[in-house]
Amino acid sequence: MDLEKTRDTFKSNFLGRSFLWLLSKIYGLATAINKFLYDNGWRKSYSVNTRVVCIGNITAGGTGKTTAVLLAARTLAEAGIRTAIVSRGYKRAIKDKNPVVLFDDELENNWTTAGDEPFMMSRSLADVKVPIVIHKDRYLAATEALRRFKSQIILLDDGFQHFRLKRDVDILLIDARNPFGGKKLLPYGELRESLKGLSRANLILITHSDHVDGRRLEDIRDQIRLINEDVQILSAVHKPDHYFDICNSAKVPLNSLKGEAGVFSAIGEPGGFEDTLRKLGMSLTKVWRYPDHRRYTEFDLKNFVELSGGAPLITTFKDFVKFPDNWRDILKKNVYVLSINMEIKGKKEFEVFTEALYPNFTKLGGKNKK
Repeated sequence: MDLEKTRDTFKSNFLGRSFLWLLSKIYGLATAINKFLYDNGWRKSYSVNTRVVCIGNITAGGTGKTTAVLLAARTLAEAGIRTAIVSRGYKRAIKDKNPVVLFDDELENNWTTAGDEPFMMSRSLADVKVPIVIHKDRYLAATEALRRFKSQIILLDDGFQHFRLKRDVDILLIDARNPFGGKKLLPYGELRESLKGLSRANLILITHSDHVDGRRLEDIRDQIRLINEDVQILSAVHKPDHYFDICNSAKVPLNSLKGEAGVFSAIGEPGGFEDTLRKLGMSLTKVWRYPDHRRYTEFDLKNFVELSGGAPLITTFKDFVKFPDNWRDILKKNVYVLSINMEIKGKKEFEVFTEALYPNFTKLGGKNKK
């Protein structure tokens, strides 16, 4: 049972709600103590001799953080700036004493060592050669990235609540569909920390901004500014780019798939993914949802094929990298990955984003594209 279903079960009665409330208070106290210890020097934060930009969340779930990291990394790398990504590799099966590096052919086809999201990012950025360094201690990972790749900038993936590694800029993502996590801390709500954490952000991206109307978007901006009055706030959308036919290793235009399809995913926000497919003209006759980061089995794949009735099967890149090694023996045709990119709305807003990533980006030859 995943967190959302478990929470709903507890919230269905008074004792369950009380228990979640108590847990959220304990969680909030723990996060407050951790921040206090860093603020007062009881726990040390460390700098590395290069620029560090954090891209993170204040809520749990699918704000679009991974696509934001991909956009930032690709934009910087295409401008000729030596870029590396540092990640903890959440829920990876193998934990190493030393940092794990994804670069070129290193750890090819071994997502269990790196974690599914870092592995997916590595595949997506292979053409621009952005290394990804994984370790629970992000300072240690950043040190390795600088030593090995002489990185001019390090993108700290999902590190807004990680204080051991100092950074120059904190970019915070807020999901327009659920911007403040019900204003309750985990596990009662979705907040990873108190909303006071908004005050630390140097730049805020409101993602999925096309899913709400203008009035709601402005209300979100107003609520943010009550806590962080001067922060720059940008709007971002997620746009499907193409399908990838995994059986034939080929890109497929979006308009070439219509009609009935089965969809399966193990991601933070499956509803948004499914809605996107419907908007693209797909009728989802079979829908399978699993807890985030789930690893697929041979039985799963055989089940998808059998129950789909010959209709195309569609999933995400993050799910694809978690297929069993012999997936080609089971999936013979009509299996697609939907590729989705993040887009900053407006040329001027995109320039604000690139300048936050790297000062004087435009003067350094950065590509001013949306």
